[in-house]
Amino acid sequence: MKKNSRWETLETEILKTTIIESRRLDSALGARIILASEAFQHTGSFKFRAAYNVVMRAEADLFLTASSGNFGQALAYACQLQKKSCIVVMPSTSAQVKVDAVRSYGGEVELIDVTVKSRWDRVWELAKQHPEAYVASPYDDPFVIEGNSTLGSELSELEYDFDCVVVPVGGGGLASGIVVGLQEAKKTVPVIGAEPLMANDAARSLREGRIVSNESEPQTIADGARTLCIGDRNWEVLKTGLKKIFEVPEPKIIEGVRTLFSLANLKVEPTGALAIGALLTSPEEFAGQTVCCVVSGGNVDPQVYARMLLD
Repeated sequence: MKKNSRWETLETEILKTTIIESRRLDSALGARIILASEAFQHTGSFKFRAAYNVVMRAEADLFLTASSGNFGQALAYACQLQKKSCIVVMPSTSAQVKVDAVRSYGGEVELIDVTVKSRWDRVWELAKQHPEAYVASPYDDPFVIEGNSTLGSELSELEYDFDCVVVPVGGGGLASGIVVGLQEAKKTVPVIGAEPLMANDAARSLREGRIVSNESEPQTIADGARTLCIGDRNWEVLKTGLKKIFEVPEPKIIEGVRTLFSLANLKVEPTGALAIGALLTSPEEFAGQTVCCVVSGGNVDPQVYARMLLD
């Protein structure tokens, strides 16, 4: 892992991922499961790793982004820490807990109807109004990949002999960061993606050998994976860095949330349950293996969470 003063500053600011083991979870899934949970990271998801690195590395005082919530609140908090500012464009359907969180960290929120105008169309309008601002993609940005690679580095240092690492895939920022971090540590462990079947552009891209886009923003319950397509920079890493991608149906995502609550005592958002959802979807693929499941975050609207647990 590269070590310089800037990198050491990033490592100092982020929290180490939380490792959780549960024999009940192992028994239910027929594999040894090691959970690497980012639910206890600053702002409740892995996004802080990326956002802090972006704000630290980019030479700007104003940052613009589009987000369903996690990157927005991470960017707002990173800006607060570094005495900078940000505007976050969010869908009007965003979880209120995430909108409130962005504002609580000092970020400015613009809510828009994504059926009328896309989030990124609005971001680029703002960029014309603020030419000095840095437009930060939540995933397709070299600083984002570099920040997320700290998690791959941490996984490489764990004293487990993983058969594979399973990671949620939306735009590809987390997955590509983990691949890069493991590669830099010269750790040859297969990385497997877990993506909503309803938003399976990355899986289709991997099959076709080129970036394939969704026609519109998919309304999967895993709101962190509601992307039109994988990022260009992420694709350059993942087209060879991922072994495969499992497509997880919506009921299995919800079952993953319930499973982590009941068997690991862990509250997660639907996107954070995708890795477990992959094991629930294709248990035979992981039977008897030692599997690291990356839980990307725990920021879930209380009402949505209650419905998933009780329905």
